[in-house]
Amino acid sequence: MANDLLLEIGLEEVPARFVRAAMEQLKDKTEKWLDASRLSHGGVKAYATPRRLAVVVQGLADKQEDVSEEVKGPARKIALDEAGGWSKAALGFARSQGVDPAQLFFRELGGIEYVYAVKSSQGVETSTLLPEALPALVTSLTFPKNMRWGSYELRYVRPIRWLVALHGAEVVPFEITGVSSGNVTRGHRFLGQETTIGEPSQYAERLKEQHVIADVEERRAAIEAGIRALAAERGWHIAVKDDLLEEVLFLVETPTVLSGAFDPAFLHIPQEVLITSMREHQRYFPVLDAEGKLQPYFVTVRNGDSLALDVVAKGNEKVLRARLSDARFFYEEDKKLVIADALAKLETIVYHEELGTVADKVRRIRAIADKLAQHLALDATGRADVSRAADICKFDLVSQMVYEFPELQGIMGEDYANMAGENAAVARAVNEHYSPRNAGDKPPASLVGAIVGIADKIDTIAGCFSIGIVPTGSQDPYALRRQAAGIVSTLLAHELELTLPELFAIALDSHAARGLKREATDIRKDMQEFFTLRVKNVLTEKGIRYDVVDAVLGAGADDVRRTLKRADALAAAATEANKEQFRPAVESFNRVCNLAAKADSRTVDAALFAEPAEGELYTQWQDAHGRFAQAVEQARLDDALAALSSLSGTIAGFFEAVMVMADDEAVRRNRLALLAVTADDVKAFADFSKLV
Repeated sequence: MANDLLLEIGLEEVPARFVRAAMEQLKDKTEKWLDASRLSHGGVKAYATPRRLAVVVQGLADKQEDVSEEVKGPARKIALDEAGGWSKAALGFARSQGVDPAQLFFRELGGIEYVYAVKSSQGVETSTLLPEALPALVTSLTFPKNMRWGSYELRYVRPIRWLVALHGAEVVPFEITGVSSGNVTRGHRFLGQETTIGEPSQYAERLKEQHVIADVEERRAAIEAGIRALAAERGWHIAVKDDLLEEVLFLVETPTVLSGAFDPAFLHIPQEVLITSMREHQRYFPVLDAEGKLQPYFVTVRNGDSLALDVVAKGNEKVLRARLSDARFFYEEDKKLVIADALAKLETIVYHEELGTVADKVRRIRAIADKLAQHLALDATGRADVSRAADICKFDLVSQMVYEFPELQGIMGEDYANMAGENAAVARAVNEHYSPRNAGDKPPASLVGAIVGIADKIDTIAGCFSIGIVPTGSQDPYALRRQAAGIVSTLLAHELELTLPELFAIALDSHAARGLKREATDIRKDMQEFFTLRVKNVLTEKGIRYDVVDAVLGAGADDVRRTLKRADALAAAATEANKEQFRPAVESFNRVCNLAAKADSRTVDAALFAEPAEGELYTQWQDAHGRFAQAVEQARLDDALAALSSLSGTIAGFFEAVMVMADDEAVRRNRLALLAVTADDVKAFADFSKLV
């Protein structure tokens, strides 16, 4: 027989950003406990609102499964004494497994006989396990931030106010922080009441009767439907960001969508400011027209029913008016900001105690950006724009608007730079150099923005690595992974002729004046490994096979653009359809590389060739090498692979006709040198031994 199980943890309002992860954690821990406890069950569904976390297990068995397993003991020679009876070791083994010595038996394993016992365990009633398991499950949940309340020792995300624990119709009894489990849950804080759950299958419906939609996806669908209906009714485009929708989803238990308006006079403020104020402070969705221009309306979600929505809307409008008035004040004050004065203030802002002020960072960005512009052969106008953009890229950090809304850094900088008369390319770069700001964002569109952005990010990474701040595990407080990924995506987007070692050298030069805390070679090594992982992520996200990724990275990732093209070329050659055709080339490359490892020279003397196959390989290699080098230089990596593959037959003929490890030392060394120069080209493309 099977019964459903319900566990609900009733809490004071939990921060919205914590709820989904906690819900998923509760579901995961429940499933793992069920499996570890040998309790068969049906589906496991999790529920969550701001005031509750819950899980329902369908068809939970009333008893653990019986288990019977064979356990291996000591070898026969240890298990028996001189008289042929059980030794102390065997008797101890039987006792530890809870079996009678007469039940022990022998079985051969790997040519050796061992003593075995069959260990049986009778399943325990589920109702016996739950009173201890459920409170342990509740208290095992972890959260980003915890608190204590009253005199209780438990640290938890918010105080526990009620607990529901039902196995079928029976309450599972336990207590946590003075709260006893029962079958009574609480409805909506203002619209609902306490209600009794007769059995777990009634959970969602009983709560719905008390104005709580506990099912997360059902609640989300209700919000989205309300937004769509309002948009259709008014002819609006309502800008819904997934992260804001996710937050609102866990702020409400009964969602009702409504709209409000604000004074159109506020629209003279940059719309990014208005949208940020609405989203970040009020959790409102902005309304745009078909061209993406902000309209004087907003959409919000009420935690309640549709009663007196006009009153609720007016209240929201009043609060928003105050917020937008603040934003207007900040904006008008910032218009008075002189860029030179703002830059002077950066001298007083500490960037990092070991890396100096923000002004010091700006000077390093300028030095790196100037060298990058020169390396990339920008014209005089481009170099001047890069220098100026680098000089002023952080000036808006001292503005009141960015102080209030840090996420507007760069965005306000562009606006203020335009007002100050900076040319459009420079102003745009002040904004773009922060891009990509997140995983879904695009890299800078302009070359000036790309160069300044790379300079800013590589300065941060080089500076942190130079003082020993290297991300480990999940710890990355300075978002160095995101910044490295941003550099990689920018290099690819603009196809910049810039290698990672060149970039590292330029960045470390800018830090050398203050003195490096670590050896430069160690810093470069760590940075290379760090960026190689970012390139690996890019290749993996493109759907390139794992062995192709490993093979390509085996040849290094110094040139990001060419690394990606090498991966594309190798992935195309190594497809299921092409594998039989490509296999001989891979086998010949691996054989060449294996033997070439024994070479101590790259000097090939044609006068020492003793077999025609040696001369044939040398001639073919010279031709292929020229084509290979030219194709690599021009970033035609499919042609480079084709040039290497053209040697496959010649290499096979060479190995059939020639004994590489000849008795004559000069001949042997010459043949190994021939293989070494061939292997150098192969290894420059990929480590083909990693291909499956």
